[in-house]
Amino acid sequence: MGKGRQRQANFELLRIAAMLMIISLHYLVKGGLVLPAPFGASSNPAGVLAWLIEAFCIVAVNCYVLISGYFLVESVWRPKRAISLLLQVLFYSLLIPVVFLLAGVSSAADMGLYDWINCALPIGTEHYWFATAYLVLYLFAPLLAAGIRQMEKRQLQMAIAFLLCFFSLEKTVFPVSLVTDRKGYDFGWFLCLFVIAGYIRKYGIPWLEKQSHAAVSYVLSCLAVWGLALFSNSLGGRIDAFAYYADMPYTYNHVLCLAGSVSLFYLFKNMRLREGRFAESVRRIAPFTFGVYLLHEHNLVRWEWMRWLGVEKAAGSFFFVPHMIMCVLLVYAVGTVVDAVRTWVFGRAAAFLQKGKRWSE
Repeated sequence: MGKGRQRQANFELLRIAAMLMIISLHYLVKGGLVLPAPFGASSNPAGVLAWLIEAFCIVAVNCYVLISGYFLVESVWRPKRAISLLLQVLFYSLLIPVVFLLAGVSSAADMGLYDWINCALPIGTEHYWFATAYLVLYLFAPLLAAGIRQMEKRQLQMAIAFLLCFFSLEKTVFPVSLVTDRKGYDFGWFLCLFVIAGYIRKYGIPWLEKQSHAAVSYVLSCLAVWGLALFSNSLGGRIDAFAYYADMPYTYNHVLCLAGSVSLFYLFKNMRLREGRFAESVRRIAPFTFGVYLLHEHNLVRWEWMRWLGVEKAAGSFFFVPHMIMCVLLVYAVGTVVDAVRTWVFGRAAAFLQKGKRWSE
């Protein structure tokens, strides 16, 4: 989006929805409501429901990248944006351990040399894997965007087909663990999503333009993720190939997850929100979503907030559903407030530096 243009409320609403899904995923996975490999959990009805919710939320990260690619392919690349992203990450990675030490939540003995290096170099150490992958993607964005704008439709389709064969189809079809498969937790997959988003922006996918088609495709894709995991789980104890598939559908670069992500993206892309208080509220809140992620996924916080909110007490029963909703909304609200304060601090600092620059001239 160009400078001065009003943000589109439908895409901003997708940012918010995606972050709520991401917090839900962390609640379910890190909270122990779904197992890394789901053997034996299928006999637990609450666990099966947790898998179902996870299947509908697993598309969130891909949607974030699709939004970025959709707009970056036609926008002006700004080095200041990369610096701003890095400073935002450093704000959280460095400030949180200091606050924890001062508040007595952790002690100096809890933080070794590598822990401080991890906080001081969050991109290189992948303190936040998403931030690392996204920043690298942003650095490549002008090159990708220029290439996409120059390519014809057939060329772009072939490029996407080859990328998907390497990043998605190969691992989806063959029941073996591939050395090159990082399950979508890397900038390589993000680059692939960027190209797909560029294709959507330039040529579109006509069948998904109809909202009912996009909605059905999203639901069916997520149900297929859930169903494949359940089916593979039931056979995984006897057949090694199915043991591999038991949790593989719940990876970002699985073809079913990709299909659900693109479908949900289209569902919001063609959504028309009436201008008014709700649309304005969405535009005000959405810019803080990245800060919500950086706060609750800090190394010192990502496991602790589960304990603070008693997530383990909800595991194994259907009580986890209302408890999850409460926790997700609370984490999102706290993260939004904290990032709003950070935005104010950064704004004041920028104004002070600008004022000092004028005085020195």
